[in-house]
Amino acid sequence: MPDSEIIALIAALDQPDPDIRRIAVMQAVDWVHDHSHLFARASRDEDAGVRLEAVKALEGDASGDGVNALVDRLGDEDAEIRAAAAESLVEILDPAAGPVLLVRLEGAQGQARAAVLAGLRKLRQDGALEPALDCLGDPLASVRLEAVRVLGYLRHSGAVAGLTERIAVDGDAEVRRAAVGALGFADPEAAAPALLLGLRDADWQTREEAAVTLGKLLPGMAVGGLIIALDDQYWQVRLKAAVALGKLKAPAAVPALIGQLSHAIGNLRREAVNALAAIGDRSAVPALTEALSDTDVEVRKSARRALDALA
Repeated sequence: MPDSEIIALIAALDQPDPDIRRIAVMQAVDWVHDHSHLFARASRDEDAGVRLEAVKALEGDASGDGVNALVDRLGDEDAEIRAAAAESLVEILDPAAGPVLLVRLEGAQGQARAAVLAGLRKLRQDGALEPALDCLGDPLASVRLEAVRVLGYLRHSGAVAGLTERIAVDGDAEVRRAAVGALGFADPEAAAPALLLGLRDADWQTREEAAVTLGKLLPGMAVGGLIIALDDQYWQVRLKAAVALGKLKAPAAVPALIGQLSHAIGNLRREAVNALAAIGDRSAVPALTEALSDTDVEVRKSARRALDALA
């Protein structure tokens, strides 16, 4: 920004008319990263409209002035500004913002703490491990959820115990479900007990996520739990369990998978056929032959490919 325009912006921010101050912020948005201290100043304006435009302008700004201004606005009296500050924090992708956010996390409370964690999530700061683990015990579910997400992004073995505990004891289904998904980075054998617990969760979406994650990690000890999941009352859980069992190439699952070929949901029948094909057990040939007459064309196609592979 030319010096003359900086002087003009500073002068405009001193004008008594809030509309002039607000418009000045909007017009100078292209220079926010070079002069974030001026936008930080505007974020403290007495007029909510000016503060809102300043917070929006600071989206993604990793400077100390910008990050601190956004964290300060998480406590704004205006709900729209608080929400905008939280959204702007999430858009910061520069690791340089990490140390500032970690410092501010120490004093943050309530939803502000959740927003700071959300800002840290994609930055993958090694220093965020212990603070995120500490936040797993926060009374607010939104804070625990963001802490789980930070740990999932860090992909650190030191997070496994904390994530496992959330699956076992957290009272919020969304937190448990996120913890299950976050274990997708872990050592398969280390994560398997927690994921098998997730397969028995009261929330069906958590059970579904557990089946998906087991299908990524493929621990051998998961076969029995996944076979049981083929009897889940929700077909979505059954489908993900079938996919995982196919990846595991588990012959023990063949009878239970054949049982899915009479289910009302075509997508489930198709994935059961695909799993049987992946396992490659010829005991499934009669059932697959019968599936050639299925009412769903995609099931018939999959059955034909499966039989060709087993020929």
